[in-house]
Amino acid sequence: MNVVIFLIALIILALIILYFVFIGRAVRPAPEIVELKNPIPFVGLSIQTSDKAIYQDVGKVTTEFNRITKEKPIENKKKPWAFVAVSKDYDKEKGNFNYIVGEVVNEVKNIPEGLEAFEIPALTYAVFSIRPKSRIAWGITMGRMKRYIYTEWLPNSGYKPSDQVGDFEFHDDRSLGKKPEIQLFVAVED
Repeated sequence: MNVVIFLIALIILALIILYFVFIGRAVRPAPEIVELKNPIPFVGLSIQTSDKAIYQDVGKVTTEFNRITKEKPIENKKKPWAFVAVSKDYDKEKGNFNYIVGEVVNEVKNIPEGLEAFEIPALTYAVFSIRPKSRIAWGITMGRMKRYIYTEWLPNSGYKPSDQVGDFEFHDDRSLGKKPEIQLFVAVED
C-alpha cells in the first residue's frame, strides 16, 4: 500500500514539474492599442465550433486547410508569410462561434475549391504578444490568455468588445522559431 501511495505521489510530482517546464505560469502582458488602417484579406476555411469543442476543431479545420492548400496552393500570398486564426460571431448564451484559419494574401484571386475569401476589418485592436514556453503549450497558453482578456482585462479596460469580429491570432516567422511568439488582436471599441 505504501508503495502505491509513493508511486502516485511521484507521478503527481512529475506532472507538476512537467507542467511548469513546458507550460509555466500564466503571463498577463499589457496590450498595445493599435488602429488597423486597412482590412487584411485572407483565404481560408471556417468551422462552427464551441468553447467545449474548440481544441478538437482547431486540429480538424487546420488539417483540412493544409490538405486543400497542398493540392492547390493559395495564390498571391503575403510575403513575408502570415497565417491568421479568427474567432467571430460569438454567441454568449450557447458558447458557439465561427473559427476561421487562413493565409494572408495581397489580393484574392483564384480561390482553391473548398476555401473562401475573408477579410479582417480595419478596426481598433488591443494587441497581446503571446510567448508560450514551448510549442506543445500553444493551446493551453492561448486558452489562458483569452480567459484573462475576456474575464479580467476587457471588463476593467475602459473598452468593450467590437460587434464586427472577436479576435484573431497573427502568426508569422516569429511563431516558427525556438522561442515562439504570436500576436493576438482583440477588436475593441471605446
